[in-house]
Amino acid sequence: MVVNLHARRIRADQAVIGELLDSLGGAHDRLWPRYWPPMRLDLTPGAVGGHGPVRYRVEDHVPGRLLRCRFLRPRGFDGYHEFSVRPGPDGTSELRHVIVVRLRRSAMLTYPLFWRPAHDAALEDLLDRAEREATGTVARPARWSPYVRLLRALA
Repeated sequence: MVVNLHARRIRADQAVIGELLDSLGGAHDRLWPRYWPPMRLDLTPGAVGGHGPVRYRVEDHVPGRLLRCRFLRPRGFDGYHEFSVRPGPDGTSELRHVIVVRLRRSAMLTYPLFWRPAHDAALEDLLDRAEREATGTVARPARWSPYVRLLRALA
């Protein structure tokens, strides 16, 4: 079982971060990083969407608080990914993303070699964008590793 968590505490009210989450995949998406394959997603439970070769079905959406999607592709990913927005201390909020997945067959090889490094880089870029949209700046911007830059060049 793989559990992959990314989280960022942002100096913004939960409602502000929730608005960013609710824009995900739409025509005026303010969360998904622009230099990754575009996210296309209707947040209605049952809707199917994704980005690049990744596809999933929306399982749950609580506006401003939660978005959970079940993986449909890539093959061998049996699980979900979830965004949540939580209130923090002193007027901050936490934006979290977690993948919980059981890998089968070829995904046991492709996840550590390709999917995990690309996903980790995309999620850190997404958290940078959330922080920039909410505060106007990013305290510690993410940087792609040489391996991620190689994977993107090959793709």
